[in-house]
Order: sequence, then C-alpha cells, then structure tokens
Amino acid sequence: MGIETSTESTVAIRPKSRWLNRTVLGAGITSALGDFCYETTNAILPGFFALLGIPAAALGAIEGIADAISSFTKIGAGYVADRLGHRKALVVIGYGLTPLGQIAIALAIGWPMILLGRAVGWLGKGIRGPLRDAIVAEAITPETRGRAFGFHRAADTLGAVVGPLLGVALLSWAQALHLADPSQAFRLVFWLAIVPGVLSMLSFALLVRDDESRPNPALRFWASVGRFPAAFRRYLAAVGIFGMGDFSHALLILAATDLLTPSMGVLHAAQIAAALYIARNVMQTIASYPIGYAADKVGHRTVLTVGYALGVVVAVLVVLAFAFRLASLWLLGGIFLLAGLYVAVQEALEPSLTAGLVPDEVRGVAYGCLGSVNGVGKLVSSASVGFLWTAVSPAAGFGTAAALMAIGTFALTRVRES
Repeated sequence: MGIETSTESTVAIRPKSRWLNRTVLGAGITSALGDFCYETTNAILPGFFALLGIPAAALGAIEGIADAISSFTKIGAGYVADRLGHRKALVVIGYGLTPLGQIAIALAIGWPMILLGRAVGWLGKGIRGPLRDAIVAEAITPETRGRAFGFHRAADTLGAVVGPLLGVALLSWAQALHLADPSQAFRLVFWLAIVPGVLSMLSFALLVRDDESRPNPALRFWASVGRFPAAFRRYLAAVGIFGMGDFSHALLILAATDLLTPSMGVLHAAQIAAALYIARNVMQTIASYPIGYAADKVGHRTVLTVGYALGVVVAVLVVLAFAFRLASLWLLGGIFLLAGLYVAVQEALEPSLTAGLVPDEVRGVAYGCLGSVNGVGKLVSSASVGFLWTAVSPAAGFGTAAALMAIGTFALTRVRES
C-alpha cells in the first residue's frame, strides 16, 4: 500500500479536523512531565558524583553507555511495535522505566547502581521515542504535522528549562534541612523527581489514543527496511552525515566557560555558561511551534534545510571565537540562541518529514532508524570534537564539525519531499 492510499484511508476512517487534539496534547503533557523527572536529576547528578568520590571519567562512560542503549533500542522498539501492533502499551512501559531508573540512582552508593539507573532510564527513552512519534504522526493530517510536532517539542523542551532550575532549587531546600549525611539531600531530590516520572506514565495511558495499531506478525525487520522509499534512504544519509558533526551542546557550555575564564575566573564563567544554556533552551521552547507552523506552509524539507544551515553557522562562529579568543557575551549569547533555534527546527521537523516519506506499515521501524542514526551521529560527533579539541585545538574540533554539518545540509537539499 502506498503512502497516498494509506493516508487517504486513515483520514476516511478517523477524521482529524483539529491538530491540537487529545493525543497531541496528551503526548505534550507526558513529555514535559518526563523531562521534569530526568532533567531535575541531570542538573545535580555531577555534584552527587563528586560527593561520592566517583571520578569524572566514570560519568562520561556512564552517559556514553546510556546513550548507546537508547540509540540501538529505538530500532528494535519500532520493529516490535509494527509487528505486534501494541504501540501505546510499549510507550507506557517506556515512560515507566524512567522513574524505575530514578529509584536505582536514589539508592546508589557507587557507580554500578548509577549505571544501572541510567541504563534502565535510557532504555525507556529508546522504547518510547519512535513509537510516540508514530502515534502523534497518525493523530493529525499531513498538512498539520509541522505545528503538531512543533507543539510537542516545545512541551518537551519546557522540561529542559524548568527541570534544571527545579533540581537546583530542590537541592538548596533539601540542604537547608541539615540532614546528617550530605548525600541525603541529593537522594531526597532524586526521590521527589520520581513523582513527575510516574505522572508521565499515567498521562500517556489516560490521555493518548492510538487507534491505528495494526498487528503484522508476518513482518520481518530487513524486509520492512527494504520497503523504505529511496527518498527516505537519502534522508537518513543526510541526517547521519549532519549528525556526525552535530556535537553535544554540553561542549558549547565548556567552550563558553573556557573563553570566559581568563576575564571572569572559572566559577563565574561556569555560571554564565550555564545561564547561556538555559537561554538556549528557552529559545528552543519559544521557537518550536512557529517553526512547525512555517514548515506546514512552505515545506518541511525547506525549513529543515535552513535549520541545518544555522547549525553550520553556530559551529563556524565557535571556530572564530576560539581562533581570535573572542569572549564577548554578545557573541556567545548569539551563538547559544542560534543553537536553540536550529535544534528547535531539527527536533520538530526531522520526525514530521519522516512521516511523509514512509508508508504507514513501517513507520515505527522508520522512526526507530531515524532515532538510531541520530544517536550514533551524536556519539561520533561529541567524541570526535572532544578528541580533536584535546589533541589539536578547539578550533580544529568545531571546524571539523562545521564541515560535516555542511555536507549533511547539502545532502538534505537532494531529498525530494513527498
């Protein structure tokens, strides 16, 4: 069944006159609550590591393992959902694993339990992400996918803004209780963060509808991948190349701290860099819906290409900042705001463009492949930029990233939107 036939039959069965329907709203609320859960922990976890005497290298290894688990789980989750037709149940399980992982972290006395907690939590992220996107894509018309995914990503990013602030505020409150063991203040915050995690699971279960679950027990993984249209294959290649340069924005924080330290001192520089990152998240939250709306009007691939180009500009500006040791707050503020803008484009439109490029029957696998390509790309990019930063220079690391992102942007222009 082709894309047009599948879409027309779906619309005939279940008209979707409003893009902000119960499913889209429920998915947005769920994502915001889920982000409150783990972003609250993310903000204070490095301090917990330091308190327990766990080296920074262990934190890097744990985060890398967790990201890898999440990335490779996405393909399997999409395939299982397309075969069994139980997408909503799997998403609820995925959201339930996040607070379960939080419990392990709250009980941890060393790095093994923290690794277990992060692995369980990121396993949940890998399960729920592609299936949730597939459900949202089928709850709306193709003409409104941009604004629906833009709204969802805005709600999701809200957690990245409020979560760290909530984590710091709760930790300050817990420390004021003067608990006998300093680690108990951190543990209290971890326990409290479980509450929004449980609410996210209940929110998805009660608010989101998935009327399009169609079991396909005869589906085979490689056969479903073989059904991907040529345009989607080219699209995955473009996303992958861009992703190999799309470095973690934790490196942007480190770059700002490095540039500002000579004039401000390391502590003040780190505080300013953290504030710039929060501003980046605010920009992403504000921009997500307008970007989706614009994409519905002028084309998703066109707007996504512009977003990718902005990513190249961000990397080039960081190269110039290091090459000429430019520590201007105006320049750094502009870099972080542009970073928030291009990430808003990327996260809102990569899934919406995917929905228009693949048949309904393999949409779960397609979203799984998209998530895995993005995950592997981020692992490669952050590792390579970090290595070149240390072995050669920061400018070399970000310059390589800019080149790869530029190639990916050009490759995206060769993809024909359905």
